[in-house]
Amino acid sequence: MEGVRRKRECWGKRRAGAEVCWGCRSRHIPGGSRAPSLRCWLCPGGGAVRSGPAGGGAGAGTGAPMAAPRAVLLLSGKRKSGKDFVAEELRSRLGPDVCIILRLSGPLKEQYAKEHGLDFQRLLDASAYKEMFRQDMIRWGEEKRHADPGFFCRAAVEGALQPVWVVSDTRRLSDVEWFRDAYGDVVQTVRVVATEETRKRRNWVFVTGVDDAESECGLDQGVAFDWVITNDGDEVALGKQLEILVQSLHKNL
Repeated sequence: MEGVRRKRECWGKRRAGAEVCWGCRSRHIPGGSRAPSLRCWLCPGGGAVRSGPAGGGAGAGTGAPMAAPRAVLLLSGKRKSGKDFVAEELRSRLGPDVCIILRLSGPLKEQYAKEHGLDFQRLLDASAYKEMFRQDMIRWGEEKRHADPGFFCRAAVEGALQPVWVVSDTRRLSDVEWFRDAYGDVVQTVRVVATEETRKRRNWVFVTGVDDAESECGLDQGVAFDWVITNDGDEVALGKQLEILVQSLHKNL
């Protein structure tokens, strides 16, 4: 496949003579007997990513390679800045066969709902139900990330096949670092901004413990964003900004 990287490399870092894959978190010892990982460049097969682990899982046994993403857009921004809207607009312009939206909060909410006996689907929407549990989900999520910084990132990218990935809810430096470690130069950071007046018109109200938490402020510093998208309700202005971004993405497809 033209343009797909074929060199043998790992998404993680080399440690103690073994090559550690961030995709499956397994240690791939040259000549070892471990089955191929779903997302590991080190697995047998000419250096290409295999379709899935032998003996089970999505795509197992098909022999069809999974291409690495050509572009990974990490969207961030304050609550009610319109991150989801911008993500949907990008997917609409690129097409669903080219672009997929990934949400780090999806696996977080799913696991949180399982452990606490809650309605996962209701946690996904912008409802009062979700707001009831937001602060506790933040606390619980931080505990999970502290134990394993890549826990939700790995879960979010599982099975993504499209060449462009839009991560619509990047919130922490650890998220950015994980994706950069895993995918290198194809990662681009996108900041979605809106004035407080605009956000208030979208029913934003400052909540202590939420709007001053790392989940909202973690990327206020420490990242030189590749793109800054202003989303103050001017559809024409937003469209022009997104078109420039989309044209840039097409150069890599």
